[in-house]
Amino acid sequence: MKKVFSNIKTSIILLFSYSVIFSSCSNWLDVIPDGIATVDMAFNSRTQAIKYLATCYSYMPKNGNIFQDYPDPAMMGSDEFRGNPEATDNSATGNQSLYMTNGIKLSMGNQSAVAPLFGYWNRYYQALRHCNEFIANVGRTPDMPAWERNQWIAEVKTLKAYYHFILVQMYGPVPLIRENLPVDAGVSTVKVVREPVDDCFAYIVDLLDEAIDGDALPMAVLNETAELGRITKPIALAIKAKVLVTAASPLFNGNDQQATLKNHDGTPLFNATYDGDKWQKAMIACKEAIDICQIAGFKLYHYNQSGMYKLTDTINTQMSLRNAFNLRWNSEIVWGNTQSVCRGGGFNDGQLQAYCAPVLETIANMVGSVKSVIRVNLKMCRLFYTDNGIPLEEDNTRYVDSLYNLRVAHEKEQLYVRRGSTTVDLHFDREPRFYAWIGFDGGIWYGAGRYDDREPLFSVATKLGERDQINGSTSTNIFAKKIPPFDNRVTQSEYLSTPYPWPLVRLSDLYLLYAEAINEAEGPNGTHSADLFEYINLVRERAGLKGVKESWGGPYSKNRTKFNSPEGMRDIIQRERTIELMFEGQRFWDMRRWKTAPFEMNAPVEGWNGKESQARAFYTPISHYDQKFGIRDYFWPISNGAILNNPNLVQNIGW
Repeated sequence: MKKVFSNIKTSIILLFSYSVIFSSCSNWLDVIPDGIATVDMAFNSRTQAIKYLATCYSYMPKNGNIFQDYPDPAMMGSDEFRGNPEATDNSATGNQSLYMTNGIKLSMGNQSAVAPLFGYWNRYYQALRHCNEFIANVGRTPDMPAWERNQWIAEVKTLKAYYHFILVQMYGPVPLIRENLPVDAGVSTVKVVREPVDDCFAYIVDLLDEAIDGDALPMAVLNETAELGRITKPIALAIKAKVLVTAASPLFNGNDQQATLKNHDGTPLFNATYDGDKWQKAMIACKEAIDICQIAGFKLYHYNQSGMYKLTDTINTQMSLRNAFNLRWNSEIVWGNTQSVCRGGGFNDGQLQAYCAPVLETIANMVGSVKSVIRVNLKMCRLFYTDNGIPLEEDNTRYVDSLYNLRVAHEKEQLYVRRGSTTVDLHFDREPRFYAWIGFDGGIWYGAGRYDDREPLFSVATKLGERDQINGSTSTNIFAKKIPPFDNRVTQSEYLSTPYPWPLVRLSDLYLLYAEAINEAEGPNGTHSADLFEYINLVRERAGLKGVKESWGGPYSKNRTKFNSPEGMRDIIQRERTIELMFEGQRFWDMRRWKTAPFEMNAPVEGWNGKESQARAFYTPISHYDQKFGIRDYFWPISNGAILNNPNLVQNIGW
């Protein structure tokens, strides 16, 4: 991929040659610019203009991607997964492992201002220049109707807001690129400064409001076959909701730890005074996003059984939960990122599904299309609720000190744990999302070419010498069952999988953001308390759980009034988001905006002992490496080279 740009200091004329090889998912982004020499040529026809529009979309982040160009730091940089921190680009796995290793280095606190890991500063400022060029010039395109031109401008304004938001999430206060610099701009003009973070959020929201206002954005794409993934009004409102919740969160709202970050002229870049009105605005934006999503027909996904076999309620619930994330364009996917498609495939394709899947059955001469190198941190297993709908540590029927004691699975557990298998107490009597999204030793794995739950189902086997024990000595031996679709399977020659655009916004995400905003704005007994409990309970109900008040106020809870205080509800909502959105790249950013990252990330990554074949020895947690997080890690460093080129830029704290 090659782009030739004029110098930002002297010209706005863009010259580029751009090519993209996209996924097997057919969509409009297959159209790309091909040798457009000048801005005039780029907009001399609708055919050329849509190529430029595609270029604006091409900068979308590669969410969920841990292998290819521009990988997602929110995957291996969080505390959800375990990879191999020793892999290098000289290994047999090449740059694939290097990208994965960079994520682990990030989680271990090994960031650098010399060559920042996942430093996408230049990439997103290139994206903003493209967006500005499009907005400024698409009006000259002669052969397109006004409604379409207005729609495209609204789409690109939304993208421009979103790219600014990505920069703010990563770097905090940033220079805002309201418009591209003129050809004759002087040196002092091009040496921009960082703007206060409140101004950054205000500008992002203004852009979104401009895009949302009126009827320029459609409620849904007109041609699903060709246009899925393009910005609609529900998407723009969902982005606004996430932006305003982020702006209201502790990282950006009254953060005195960032009070010393100032421009050279003394302008403070963070307001250290808490502003409760930010949560009010976030609450309103979340409800507006939910309302328009419901008008557009979005709803929480529930599995609609088809086929010759009748599934039990247990398997039906698991299918609803698994498909809610990885069934492409299901009823609750508000925004799927067609620039980041989660695929299967072999190692050389670098696809996530194959790295999160077990083999599940012995196949002679299997070529090794399932590598299983991405495994889950044992800590994640402890975060799920019990079957009583409350945390392990708050359930008076569970003893935290006995979670690693051995138990034998009997008849009543056979759709969760293989009957007769010996595993740990941790794996028993948990909520349905645990069994739907975690693949553990002895755990049942529905699907993979076997769909009759009246017959023996697949189960995971990861002890030393067993079928799914791949790379066991450097593995936690726990699988992210949420990532591979249920009907993926292994053959002698390949891993058969179904690609899906990475879900950026699910309806359950918006429901939990709304509950969070209500709690922070009003508390659990405020004017909108009914909505608070309604929307979090909708997520819990789909997960097969009782409501918050019924669960925490019931006989199994150690803290039966927890939901009555804002602090207690904050803990409940944050735990619910962690569970519901696990492995989706959300936790990485949530821990930062909540300012819980120092507590969560300064801990070892643990797993089961893959060097052992006997249950007692295997189920001895071992530490793989320590993660590290300090105040400086909330934000990326601006590269030393960028600051050398523009001394007006001040460096983030700690770098």
